[in-house]
Amino acid sequence: MRIRTLLFTALLCWAMLPARADGLKALETFLRESSAARAEFTQVVTSPTRAGEAKPRQRNSNGRFVFQRPDRFRFDYLKPFEQVIVADGRQLWLHDVDLNQVTVRAQKDVLGSTPAAIIAAAPDLAALRGSFELRSAPEADGLQWVEAVPKQRDGQLRKVRLGFAGTQLSVLDIEDGLGQRSVLRFANWQANPALRSDEFRFEPPAGADVIRQ
Repeated sequence: MRIRTLLFTALLCWAMLPARADGLKALETFLRESSAARAEFTQVVTSPTRAGEAKPRQRNSNGRFVFQRPDRFRFDYLKPFEQVIVADGRQLWLHDVDLNQVTVRAQKDVLGSTPAAIIAAAPDLAALRGSFELRSAPEADGLQWVEAVPKQRDGQLRKVRLGFAGTQLSVLDIEDGLGQRSVLRFANWQANPALRSDEFRFEPPAGADVIRQ
């Protein structure tokens, strides 16, 4: 009788424990419930330490971000240098404002196994698993984490970590094949906002040097 009582008590205590955060479930919910979003971001890019350097070199920037599935997104970098990246569903445009130079490539040749594909292209986990190995990572900094490793190891991208606060994407942590790390932190996240019809339209400015790749 005593053994049964102890077993019942242990099971009851276990059942009353809060559910462990599951990053994959957070990602799945994000993909299902956020067909579009708008946010502000800060980005810190850290380069590997070179011989003779006391600490890694860092570059800071900030701007605005918007996406709409299945294939449109836009980054407007505001500081320290203005730069615009637009995916319009067919082409990917990159405009360096200071140089007034525009680079354009076919979007299908660029996205593939990229962080942008996770956020703005894939409709569900099954689609993502075609390009990435996915796993939940331990909860940290109050966020639920997912680690995504590209199945096609071309050296450009090593892994991506996504941190979620509920269904909101809070952090995108990217490590490339050369050991460079880029961390984007999102703020003022708006899920499924009303978007203008020209939000993802890009026309090269007058006099811009347009490079097609």
